[in-house]
Amino acid sequence: MVRYENKIHKSLKKRKIPKDIFAHIHNAFIAIDKTKDLTLFDIKQLKETTKRNYFRLRKGKYRAIFYIEKHNIFVIALDKREEAYKKWA
Repeated sequence: MVRYENKIHKSLKKRKIPKDIFAHIHNAFIAIDKTKDLTLFDIKQLKETTKRNYFRLRKGKYRAIFYIEKHNIFVIALDKREEAYKKWA
């Protein structure tokens, strides 16, 4: 199951994230959730901690920062490249 932070839903409502970009990224997460294969898309591991491994999914100028826990995908940031890393860090 794919879960998005509340701030991502708010950005969608305020149209800070284009709907077509969100649709592409959401479809990618659905495919990852079904196949459990991170090599299908442009995904890179960002940071490994004792609790979680963080990844980023790239779609054009947009980045989605996420982690996987107990077969769920938690998307914690979704924004343009320069903004996504600032919000996540």
